[in-house]
Amino acid sequence: MGYDTDNFEQDVIQQSHHIPVLVDFWADWCGPCKILGPLLEKLAGKYKDQWKFVKLDTEKYPQLSAKYGIRSIPNIKLFVDGEVKDEFVGALPEKMIEEWLKKAIPSKYSHMIKTAKELLEGGTEDAAIRILEDVLNAESNNYEANILMAKALVFSKPEKSSAILEKAGEDQEYADTYESIKTIINLFKSLGVNDLLPDGPWKLKFLHAIQELRSKRFEIALSNFIDVLQQNRSYNNDGSRKACIAIFKYLGEDHPITKKFRPIFSSALYS
Repeated sequence: MGYDTDNFEQDVIQQSHHIPVLVDFWADWCGPCKILGPLLEKLAGKYKDQWKFVKLDTEKYPQLSAKYGIRSIPNIKLFVDGEVKDEFVGALPEKMIEEWLKKAIPSKYSHMIKTAKELLEGGTEDAAIRILEDVLNAESNNYEANILMAKALVFSKPEKSSAILEKAGEDQEYADTYESIKTIINLFKSLGVNDLLPDGPWKLKFLHAIQELRSKRFEIALSNFIDVLQQNRSYNNDGSRKACIAIFKYLGEDHPITKKFRPIFSSALYS
């Protein structure tokens, strides 16, 4: 099967709106290209249902090469929805290429995951959970779907949320969300267990803040955490600061509550 293209617009740009397209920018004089090319063709056959493979001769199409900033070859670019999503340069071993592909190739359920994420941001957890269950029934190891499921369940079923987090493990790309959920779960563990929190004059207010958080009354929870922060930042090992950051990360930086309380939090933190 030939992979060389004479119609970049059709074979790459248009096709990438339906399925990811991996493009090998190569040239006949390039030694490493002759090593990498057959490996990519082998993988293209193995993963033909997940992505398509196209080769572009940089000598034949110098304008396209210039457009995409090709300065060294082999240069491999992954196109999704008409744009370059990821890339690497040079001849990598087959195992490393497969590892790169696992991270770079979007899930075929990415649109469902995007919808679930938007529903979560809008506070519609039940609808998000139903979509995520469908995704995870098909791709149980989909990391983003697992993290979003843990987020969706953190208030209604924190123990199940914790189990999902533990199974999924931490990933750098989703570190903020992971830490946010983990912090919130640990706060909830303090409810009903007196000896988990240090004694002191701020214990009741800190507990009240957690209770408000448990009920998703974020503004009241933040107000109470900030009160404790202002009076005794060290309480519960800097617990109020960590709690506020966890809430901001859970809600997202563009959420109205985050925008309202970020300046108040910063003022309390640095005053």
